Amino acid sequence: AFCRGRIVRVPKGPLIRVAGTEVEIPCSVSDYDGPSEQNFDWEFSRDTDFVRIVSTWDSTFTSEEYQKRVGRGDIKLRRSSNDAVELVIRNIQPADQGRYKCSTPSTDATVQGNYDAEVQVKVISDGLSVSGSKARSSGSLRLPEGDSFRLRCSAITTSPEHTHLHVTWQIRSGSTWRDILSLTHEGRFQPGPGYEERYRTGDVRLDTGANDTYRLSVSQASPGDAGAYRCLVSEWVRGVDGSWQKIQEKSVEIASVSIQRTDVVISTSNVSVTERDSLDLTCNVTTDRSGIFQAEVMWYFSASPDDALSDAQLLLSMDHDSVVSDSTLISLSHVDRNSYRLLVRDVDVEDSGYYFCEAAIWVPLHNGSWHKVVERTSAPVSVVVTALEPDYEVFLNASITPKFSDDPTELSCRITNAQDTEANIRFTVSWYYRQRLRSDDVATRELLATMGADWTLLPGDRSRERIQNGEIIFSKKPADTFTLRIQWTSESDRGDYFCVVSAWSRHRNNSWVKSKDVTSASVNVFWATQDYTLTVEAVKLKPFFVAGHTFEMTCKVSSKNIKTPRYSVLITAEKPLADQSSANGTTRIISLNQDSVVRLEDWTDQTRVDGVVLEKVQENEFRYRMYQTQISDAGLYRCVVTAWSPGGGGMWREAVNGLSNPIQIDFQTSGPVFNVSVHSDSPTIYQGEVADLLCIITMEGMPLEPDDMSFDVSWFAVRSFALDREPVLLASLDRRGIVVQSRRNGSSDLSLERTSSLEFRLRVHGCEDHDFGNHYCVVTPWVRSATGAWQREPDLKAKPLFLSVKMDVLNAFKYPLLIGIGLATVIGLLSCLIGYCSSRWCCKKEVQETRRERRRLMSMEMD
Repeated sequence: AFCRGRIVRVPKGPLIRVAGTEVEIPCSVSDYDGPSEQNFDWEFSRDTDFVRIVSTWDSTFTSEEYQKRVGRGDIKLRRSSNDAVELVIRNIQPADQGRYKCSTPSTDATVQGNYDAEVQVKVISDGLSVSGSKARSSGSLRLPEGDSFRLRCSAITTSPEHTHLHVTWQIRSGSTWRDILSLTHEGRFQPGPGYEERYRTGDVRLDTGANDTYRLSVSQASPGDAGAYRCLVSEWVRGVDGSWQKIQEKSVEIASVSIQRTDVVISTSNVSVTERDSLDLTCNVTTDRSGIFQAEVMWYFSASPDDALSDAQLLLSMDHDSVVSDSTLISLSHVDRNSYRLLVRDVDVEDSGYYFCEAAIWVPLHNGSWHKVVERTSAPVSVVVTALEPDYEVFLNASITPKFSDDPTELSCRITNAQDTEANIRFTVSWYYRQRLRSDDVATRELLATMGADWTLLPGDRSRERIQNGEIIFSKKPADTFTLRIQWTSESDRGDYFCVVSAWSRHRNNSWVKSKDVTSASVNVFWATQDYTLTVEAVKLKPFFVAGHTFEMTCKVSSKNIKTPRYSVLITAEKPLADQSSANGTTRIISLNQDSVVRLEDWTDQTRVDGVVLEKVQENEFRYRMYQTQISDAGLYRCVVTAWSPGGGGMWREAVNGLSNPIQIDFQTSGPVFNVSVHSDSPTIYQGEVADLLCIITMEGMPLEPDDMSFDVSWFAVRSFALDREPVLLASLDRRGIVVQSRRNGSSDLSLERTSSLEFRLRVHGCEDHDFGNHYCVVTPWVRSATGAWQREPDLKAKPLFLSVKMDVLNAFKYPLLIGIGLATVIGLLSCLIGYCSSRWCCKKEVQETRRERRRLMSMEMD
């Protein structure tokens, strides 16, 4: 299985070839050493001695008797790859019969395998003859589309060997020949590309006859069958290894066939007719068929020129017996032998589209039946049916105009001067609104509502809700008048209104199709108004108070040009920059709407839910109270008032907004000042150790007793070096001593405790690598005032302290190193033991020393 050597291969002989043909004998080499490109020598022998023919690397290799043939190129070597060549002998003769040897010069390090191979070549005489039909009409055939034709070819061989013929019928399209049908040398029929279906249906056949004739029969000839036909015959012989070899090939052109195409055209081009008129189209069938035949005609209609025949609508048909299918408004008549007329009476707009006809030619058979030979479809003809448009005008006027806001508005859209309107005409309306702009900008129109052909109302997006609530009413009074009524007109309804009246025509299938649109002139809905005015004044009831007392302020409202107003009030606070609860610095505290319903807005202090009160003192006066004020309540307080006026349907609409002057709450205190910092004795620790972080609070100014102050402490961590990530809450301890820890993913644990009145310690037990980062604490001081109320001081944030967690390399690698050294020692001792035992008992053998002659060595100078 491991042997390897050079192998030179040639085909198994004998190789049978025909005299006068070109012969190719391949030779290849494999499993060789040296360069990838190998050289080859060819020799020839008739009896015993070999004569050199040609070589790939030695130009002087050729013998004298082959030099002329090699020089003319009649014998040459053609390299197919680095390890294979072909010996090509052009116009081989019987004298070339004999043994051919292929040799390869050695490029191997050692001589292994075979370096030459021989093959026997036998040359036989040419016994193949191919001829066409002797009939005069076979040279050129002209026949109409759908007919049949036959072509004959004769092929015979007198070869002394047992050979087989391969016959192929071909057609020439342009400069290339295409296979139609073949009878192979193995006796099988093989259709060419594109002829498989016609071969299965029997339209293309190949029959054999007497005198070695091969007949091609083609039925249902199409224009694609036109061209030159030839018969290609090749001779095959079976080799020693059982494979088939083609030894020669001959061809003869049999005939040239032309097919007269049958065309189907519509005599007219694009047609335009008026509704209620008649449509007249003629289909012409063009053919040169002179015998007896009948045409079958079918007319189709399609909405698109690209629709397939299966998607089109069949209008009318006439079979080959001149029987016409039944239709009321459509007729089909046979004008002459090749013309068929389609007449559509009383056309409608729906008849617009594309018309085309399909014609089939039928010929009689010998048994009296009819056979369809060809079928063609015409190009579509575009038909446009123009509708009869009625003539009318549209007039729009305002029957009711508003004088003030919330007054009704009514518009009437009337059809005038209606002419040429029949019973099959119906009118609908569409209402549009366009806002007037002060600048030169063009406002887009907005659809209020539209009517369908069945007078179904379809509201637009702008007025959908108001129509459902009954605020906008659309109606149709007489047959020619449409009205639009707005029950309560608001300022947003001011603008231009216009209507579009559409005429609809009834078709034969009782469907309605829009035929015309007429737009009215616009009507402007407008009334003079005075601008609303609203004044809000805030007053501080107590000029001075301290923390823990109650803060009171009143808001007085006055308005003009507002009918029976009601007011909604919102109290806002503008806190200092360090205590802003919203992005713009304004906090919404409490509100009271126009129906006197109170609502807490952004007041989230659960301990002081009832600490703010907003009440209505008079119709235009409101009072705000804040109980037990704290230092964190400092800021500017305002009243935001909105005036509401009654709208339509008992609804309230917003009229105008007003903002009061600010009232400031500022606590003057000389209490203590707190500072906070973070400290750690060992900010760098190893994994698994405990990290201690201290949050230290310092106090300046007036000293306080420990019982008069308390703190809320929260610890945060930023898992980065540059503080570019969101902080993560670790744990918190409120002033009541309740500790809350956040959820953790790792195995480390936290503990938070108060070590003294001003120090809080955070411990991280079993530190891991993800516990690194910047750590800081946030402290909220609480101070008890002289009245006994607790006051919240502003939050204090400490400067971050970076905690670094390192890995203990010695402990991490101690056990893996001990295990590795132990395993290596055990395996080494085991290897020594196995080697000793093998050399002692298993591999011991007797060695006989050969006798050495005692001769003196020669000096190197005498070598």
